[in-house]
Amino acid sequence: MEFSILVVDDEKNIRLGLGQALEGEGYNTHLAENGVKALEIIAKEKIDIVITDLRMPEMTGEELLKRITKEYKNIPVIILTGHGTIENAVQTMRDGAYDFMTKPLNLEHLFLIVKRALKNRELLLSNKALLEEVEKIRNDKLKVVGKSTAIKKVLDTVQQIASTRASVLITGESGVGKEVVADIIHNISDRKDKPFIKVHCAALSDTLLESELFGHEKGAFTGAVARKRGRFELAHKGTIFLDEIGEIKQSTQIKLLRVLQERTFERVGGEETVSVDVRILSATNKNLEKEVEKGNFREDLYYRLNVVKLDIPPLRDRKDDIPLLVATFLKDFSKENNKDLDGIDQKAQSALYNHNWKGNIRELRNCIESSVVMARGRIITYDDLPQSVKTDSGNDIIKIKTGITLGEIEKIAIQSTLSSLNGNKSKTAEVLGIGRKTLHRKLNEYEL
Repeated sequence: MEFSILVVDDEKNIRLGLGQALEGEGYNTHLAENGVKALEIIAKEKIDIVITDLRMPEMTGEELLKRITKEYKNIPVIILTGHGTIENAVQTMRDGAYDFMTKPLNLEHLFLIVKRALKNRELLLSNKALLEEVEKIRNDKLKVVGKSTAIKKVLDTVQQIASTRASVLITGESGVGKEVVADIIHNISDRKDKPFIKVHCAALSDTLLESELFGHEKGAFTGAVARKRGRFELAHKGTIFLDEIGEIKQSTQIKLLRVLQERTFERVGGEETVSVDVRILSATNKNLEKEVEKGNFREDLYYRLNVVKLDIPPLRDRKDDIPLLVATFLKDFSKENNKDLDGIDQKAQSALYNHNWKGNIRELRNCIESSVVMARGRIITYDDLPQSVKTDSGNDIIKIKTGITLGEIEKIAIQSTLSSLNGNKSKTAEVLGIGRKTLHRKLNEYEL
């Protein structure tokens, strides 16, 4: 990719000399004698970096900097001056300058700053694109973050079953987002305008759970001072979500089976039969088939709950979704903590991609929240990440699950190598033993 740099200086010799030096480094250059001309060029041409003198007629470097940071936020500005002071440097950096140099220039140092500025700009543009994609996803009726093949299969099934009244069993490890999937099913179903009642079964004792689900009559037990409607009654015409369904005891399983079969039940301590129209969604991180074999879970109830089964893949099997999830959490927690963060650097991205994520999306969410709080600048760095992620980043190891295709293995190898080399495509091609053109073709092919 050819980058374009705009040099702004009222001294012709400096302007021309710097332009020639940058062209010698392979950059496309534009020249302007003042800030007014510079803004005209920026409006017409694709400009990646602006290098401007501080003191110029018609429009000063400070004024040009303020206009660029306001109207062209993603163009970094490097300030040059022969009248530099610490005060000038501090003020221009506060106004949004990428860096500050005094004349006479050290060209090697300037070239290094330009490379860093370009890399930072690419990172900002990449994060901006991710945030735009996140907003697009959030505006979609499914409201879920992810574009991996694994999560697309889940969402295709969700769309197919949402409008039915079939019971759905949602399985997967802790933290994969089972409750989010339940939310989606209800929100795009014909019952979306009716109640959606959630019950976390593991949080209640067997006696309390039965009362919560089916209600109780006054005097049914100590403390039952009035009749109480249960969650099934409250969910009438809507949906009930039974989270951690594998934790309920046999006595409650029997009453739950009756509700599924007959849509009726009695409140605890009562004789009146209550009829309900409720769609049941349930979730568990247990293997209910094994629980049935052990005698801990009723086989007939299992099959009633498992009309449709949705198995949510762990985050380690859908790593393509990590950048979008990170962008989502970064935006949310930046706003929540009153921070203006632009993204995450390459080394941190590589660590996030290579981490095992035993706690799945919940662990990733907590990681980004911690990193936002700890971030010292506008970019989250590797040092800002929790120690557990840095320790287990495995930057020099590529983990491949058995049973995947050769194409998927190649994609993982390219993405991991590129991340570990901080996005250096030439070095990545060299390490992988392929040509640079082949690498670019593969990057496009795999949408990396």
